[in-house]
Amino acid sequence: MNTVEIKNLTKYFGKITALDNLSLNIEKGKITGLIGADGAGKTTLLRTIIGLLIPDKGEISTLGFNPVTQKEELTPLIGYMPQKFGLYEDLTVIENLTLYADLKNVPHEFEKMLEFTKLAPFQDRLAGALSGGMKQKLGLACTLLGNPEFLLLDEPSVGVDPISRKDLMQMVREMINPETTVLWSTAYLDEAHSFDTAVVIDRGRVIYEGKPHDLAPTPQEFENKVIDLMGGYKQENSKIAENYTLLKDIQDCTVEADNLEKKYGNFYAVKNNSFCIQKGEIFGLLGPNGAGKSTSFKMMCGLAKPTNGTARIMGIDITKDPEKARSNLGYMAQKFSLYGSLTVRENLEFFASAYGIKFKNRASRVKEIIEVFGLKDYADQKSEELPLGLKQRLSMACALIHNPPVLFLDEPTSGVDVITRRDFWNHITSLARKGVTILVTTHFMDEAEYCDRISLFYHGETIALGTPEELKRKALELNPAPKPAPTSGEGELPTMEETFITLIKESEKE
Repeated sequence: MNTVEIKNLTKYFGKITALDNLSLNIEKGKITGLIGADGAGKTTLLRTIIGLLIPDKGEISTLGFNPVTQKEELTPLIGYMPQKFGLYEDLTVIENLTLYADLKNVPHEFEKMLEFTKLAPFQDRLAGALSGGMKQKLGLACTLLGNPEFLLLDEPSVGVDPISRKDLMQMVREMINPETTVLWSTAYLDEAHSFDTAVVIDRGRVIYEGKPHDLAPTPQEFENKVIDLMGGYKQENSKIAENYTLLKDIQDCTVEADNLEKKYGNFYAVKNNSFCIQKGEIFGLLGPNGAGKSTSFKMMCGLAKPTNGTARIMGIDITKDPEKARSNLGYMAQKFSLYGSLTVRENLEFFASAYGIKFKNRASRVKEIIEVFGLKDYADQKSEELPLGLKQRLSMACALIHNPPVLFLDEPTSGVDVITRRDFWNHITSLARKGVTILVTTHFMDEAEYCDRISLFYHGETIALGTPEELKRKALELNPAPKPAPTSGEGELPTMEETFITLIKESEKE
């Protein structure tokens, strides 16, 4: 039996074909993963299935209803969590739950939900003050109220740390009715590999529909197969790195944190944070949501004033001369921070001007950036109208436009499809080889492997510092593998995700 049956579905947005004669069945009681590149049509498909968008052609049946003509009957049976779920940030956790329960006309029975999500101690906290992972758990909890027959989740785990991702998955698997159908759009292919069914769409068409294990037995092989289906990825020389002009007199300790602290009342968001990043080094800042990573970023680029300590960029004290220090820095914020009412081209032109690129060089630089980042087809589109992955791409382009010797990238690939992620990291590693110093945060544990060194951050403090292999060996000592490696006689090294979870849990014991 199918929850959704779609035949020859087509949806246009002006000249853009978002869904192209798409046909698909979604089986009842299964978790189906929806995978595709940025702009492939995933969000359009989800919204069309529940009647938020009206198709131009084709037939669609959702839970036996026509979502266009029978939307009123269908809506009470649906739980939909969009990419930006509508939490009321000036309401508390319990007030948000109460509001959504009232909207869905269901009882105020939240005890099990609060306990399962570990939000019970925070039910009087404003939603706006929650960490990213806690916000997603609250958003999912609100979506689950009323036990919907069909749950649609549009990238619920974007920007969420590995521990919270596992919690979200566990919430869905354990708190829904066994007959509930789940359609889960995701950028994490290891996540999609664990689902009952995988649907890969590309340019508005289904290019694979079936069990993930039938395509590939392991998550890494599955990722490679999906990339092949989407046209493959051929690594080329980074044009950005090739055209980068770097100062020759760059000192070795390019970025330095010196006992950096940030205190709010009696709460330390960051405490005793010290490190030195060398020229051309990729330094990863890893940690759960709310660990203090973004606060550290903001202090180090002069957007937040430290309570104690300081940071130096190219030897310039950020607290004494923030403007001069920032001139050496390209910063990509965690949340999209560009001008939504400006087009892609206008944003790039603005940042080229703000970073001091001379007028005579500005047009050629903007043109080059547009080509390198694949933004040509979107150059005259307002940035607020871009899919999430393309917004991230534009943010990174703006951070790089003035050839800074130091790059701060706060979750640069959050929400970006797997091919674009590989392309981003091709640029990042190529820039590092050119001598650019890079400080980066990420929740993709495979990306942490690109880092020369990693600082694992928890409760505002560094709990482990070293190369990826050094951290893995530390985790192995704490949690030995059951079988020795045949060549070395030692336990096999854990994955980066296993390392992250082991070291965080060990810190919690202490």
